[in-house]
Order: sequence, then C-alpha cells, then structure tokens
Amino acid sequence: MTASFPRARVGVDTGGTFTDVVAADGAVVKVPSTPDDPARAVRDGVAHLPGSDLRPGLGTLAHGTTVATNALLERRGARVALVTTEGFADVIEIGRQDRPSLYDPFADRPEPLVARPDRHEVAGRLAADGTEITPIDLGGVRALDLDGAGSAAVCLLHADLDPIHEQQVAGALRTRGVDVTSSHEVSPQLREYERTVTTVVNAYLRPPCRTYLRALAHVADDVLVMSSAGGLVPLARAAEVPASLLLSGPAGGVAAAAAIAEACGFGDAVTLDMGGTSTDVCLVRGGEAEPAGERMVAGLPVRLPSLAVHTIGAGGGSIAALDPGGALTVGPRSAGAVPGPACYGLGGTEPTVTDADLVAGRLASDTVLPGFGRVDGSAAADALDAAGVTAEGVIRVVEAAMEQAVRAVTVTRGVDPRTLALVAFGGAGPLHACGLAEALDMTTVIVPPRAGVLSAVGLLCGSRQHDEVQTWPGLADHTGLDTALAALGAEAAAALGGGADVEVTLELDCRYAGQSHELRVGSVEAFGVEHRRRNGYDRPDTPVEVVALRATARRSTPLAVIDLPAPERGPVVGPAVIAEADCTIFVADGWRADPGPLGALLLTRVNR
Repeated sequence: MTASFPRARVGVDTGGTFTDVVAADGAVVKVPSTPDDPARAVRDGVAHLPGSDLRPGLGTLAHGTTVATNALLERRGARVALVTTEGFADVIEIGRQDRPSLYDPFADRPEPLVARPDRHEVAGRLAADGTEITPIDLGGVRALDLDGAGSAAVCLLHADLDPIHEQQVAGALRTRGVDVTSSHEVSPQLREYERTVTTVVNAYLRPPCRTYLRALAHVADDVLVMSSAGGLVPLARAAEVPASLLLSGPAGGVAAAAAIAEACGFGDAVTLDMGGTSTDVCLVRGGEAEPAGERMVAGLPVRLPSLAVHTIGAGGGSIAALDPGGALTVGPRSAGAVPGPACYGLGGTEPTVTDADLVAGRLASDTVLPGFGRVDGSAAADALDAAGVTAEGVIRVVEAAMEQAVRAVTVTRGVDPRTLALVAFGGAGPLHACGLAEALDMTTVIVPPRAGVLSAVGLLCGSRQHDEVQTWPGLADHTGLDTALAALGAEAAAALGGGADVEVTLELDCRYAGQSHELRVGSVEAFGVEHRRRNGYDRPDTPVEVVALRATARRSTPLAVIDLPAPERGPVVGPAVIAEADCTIFVADGWRADPGPLGALLLTRVNR
C-alpha cells in the first residue's frame, strides 16, 4: 500500500463530534472534529493514517461535509441580494399557505434569508409557455444598488422554461464583479417559491462553503465531495452549488448500508445512522435508497436531487432535560465535540444520550474514545442526577423519537417496517438498534463492518455522479417526451466525460391531472402501479401529467464495499456489549448476533 499511495483513495466524513477517515486498505482513523476549522480535522485525520509519514501524496479524497448544513442551520451565510421579476420580490416571504404547526398559533416560519431591502425587482416578463412578453430592462439591472451583498440570487418567472432573461441579468451583474447564482443553473424546475428559496440558499452558502472546500484542494490530487443525491462531484462543482451538499455526510452512509444489506440478502431495509448530533433514517428498496426531488432543511424547501433521508435532532451528544411542564425531552440541542457529553471530561455538565448509555451499561466503563480518552462514568451519573433524569428514561425517549422517524419513511409511504431489515451504524446506532427493532416488530438488525465509520466507507466507495432535471411543459401531452428524455440523459453522461463505464438512469416526475404532488417513476406506464402502492388506489381513466424529466449518470467506482477486508466477528448471545474500535454494539436480552457476509453482524430475535 505504501508504494501505491500516490494513487490511493481515502474517504473522510466530518461529523459533529468526530471526523472519520477510511483508507482503501481498510485502515480507520477517528479524530475529534474541529468546529472552528473543519478542514483542520480532515488534514489531521489523513495525516494519522498508518504509514502516512512514508507516503508522498494522496490520489483521491472523497469527502462528506456538514459545513453547508451547519452554515444554514446557524445562519452563518453571506448577505444575499435577490433579483427577481417585477411584482415577485415577496414570494420568498409569502411562501405557501401551510403552517409549521397547524394548531399552534405562535409557531413562526423561518425568517427569509433575504431581508426586504435586499430584494430587487426588474422589468421584463416571460409567459407561462416561456415565450417573451416584455424584454428584460438591462438598464434597470445595471442601476441596482447591491452594495453590502456578498452574493446575488437571480430568479425570474418561468426561467425553468427559458433561461434567456436570467442569463441576461446574470451577465450584467457578473460584469460588475458580483457573485451570481441563477435559478436555471441550480434548480430549473417549476414552482416559483421553492425555486427562489433554493437559489437563495445556494447564494447564501456559496461564500463560506467555497472558502472551506478550497482549503482542501491541496490535500489530494483529486478531491471529490458527496452530494445529497448520493454521488461524488468534483470539488469545483461542489463549491459552486453548495446547496447540493446539505445531506452530504448522511448520503454516503446510506449508499454503503444499502450495498451491505443487499449482500446480506435484504434488498429492502431501513438505514439508521445515529451520530453525535442527529439521527438519519432512509428507506432502501431493491438495494437502492429512495430518492427525493426536494427536502426541507432548517424549515426551508431545497429543490435539488437528494436521497430521501429523514433527520431528527437526536444523537449521542443530544442533551436531555426536563421542560417547564416536567416532561423529559432529548435534543435537538447537542453537546457536540466541545464540550461534549459529561463523560468526556471536557467540562460538559448537561446529560446526554451517551452519558445515559454509559450509566445503563450499554457502553463499557473502560471505553476509550479517540482524542478524548477514557469515559468518566461518575461524571455521567452526576450529570443525570443533577438534571433530575434517569438513564432508562433518556434511552426510552430517544428511541421513541427514532421510532417515529422510521415510521415517517415507511408507514407513511405504504411500507410495512416488519418486512424490512434495520441497518444500524454510526457511533451510536448499534447501541439502540435492538430496542428500536423491538418497538417496530422488526426481526433482523444488520450491523455493518466498520459501522462507526460507515459514512466514510460510503464516501470511499462512492461513484462519480451527475444529475440533470428539466421541466416538461407539455404536462399531459407526451409528444416528443422520449426524445427529450434521451437528450437529457446524453447531457448527463457528457458531464462525466461519457464512456462505456457510465450508466444513465432516466426517470419522470408524474401526477394525475388535478393533483399538486408528483411521484418519481421510470415511465408514464409505471405511474399507476406506483400510485396504488403509495396511496392504495389508482385512477386509470385520468390523464397522467409529466412535470419534470430526470437523468442521473454514474461512473462505476474503482472500489466497492465488497472489496474492503472483512473483519472477524464471532457469535454472541444477548445481553452483551461488543466493543469495537469505531463503535459499540449492544445486543439486548432475547437477541443473538451471528457473523454474516462481508463481516457484518446479523442480529435476530431469539424468543418471539
């Protein structure tokens, strides 16, 4: 391995508590994350790989990052100027008519990312079919006062059908040195509100994410970043479209979990990734993670290709407390890496899920955490006592929250979780898998090899990917649909350089006439079957409308999950605690663990 390191490949996942590094030879490194400078932990992790002092250079770094997500959640982006069609400056604030909480009159929507004085209107109009009604007023564009804005978002009416007006406005602004994000370059899809918000989010995140990603450019010859859609994109592309990175880290873990579940004989599964600050769940069907065309992040709709990952604020570092009514709550506040759980001994005094796991005996009292040292059981117990909560109560509450998350991606989509395997990973996922499976009456839990760093494994083995989406203006008129879809597929393949090793998937967003929501299917003919599966009925006499065309191109990866060395694991009968280098597995009473394919552990119920 040493001699070939210049062509070596490394996966690096930056989490809230740890930054995980996995090399192509299976070597694993965990280092504490550095929130003040996330790139420092990436460099430190790579430097701590075995034999790194002998290696002259790194070939490929595949990276999953939370920088974009954290910047949006914490509102640490750039000041954005929005340039939009005359009369549409307040679309970003008016939004939709639905409320965050139907029966809570005090619940507020998130504040728009663009303040009212920074919203600018320009004259010029396209019709609903994309034809020009009024030319764009370029003189008015040149006269706009954008002083103080770090970037600009341009989103004009019907630009998803014809980008000509947006191109003219963006060109005029770029000649002034303005950093411009145009909606047709980021999210060329119908629905003005969602397209506007997505464009603004990208402009908001671009300055901080570009700075961070460029700091990684010299870590390897080729730096790739995992997108929310589950594929790797070049660093330059990631820096230009950071809104596509909001599920960067979780997407890598889902891809690896799906591959391992299928190798174990379970093409249908639910992934459970429990880290330090959050838990991510995703449905896998036929060995493929469920896709989504839009996700809500920080209360804002981001209309970009992604995996259908559902996230809740419950992780190992989530803080437990009693609310004013005396009810026990866990999360979304997290102790993070600094000061971390009380048992880390770094000054944290509030109890967390990790402290509860330690006191409950799910974590061994002699556990040593990389970069933090041996856990302090007394500190954990004192923190729980001071808050007036018990370890058992904290565990019950956090597992109940995870149960609801799993139901959200299964039952609400017409899928019975009892027919699925639960793939548990992340630093804390295997600690809670048995309890969650029992609550959902699931019979099998899969704990992958290197479960604590599986997201980094997914990055290491990820495929290069390019996604294209295009509004279909014909709706129920499908004339020319196949030709347009094939052309979009060719465009996606060309973005990866083409070649025999590029696989293209073509899909459609369809709905029945009169509906306002779509389902993604492989063809118009497949829509009725999918509608019946999701909703329990179909309407064969109702016209099917095509809303959007989608093309995904993937270049086969040089390294697959099955290529990594399989660790040796033996059978265990619960109750038992299995301490591994990257995570701890709790096998509950009534469960047993047996080694499976690729070094996975298969946990099954003994007495039912």
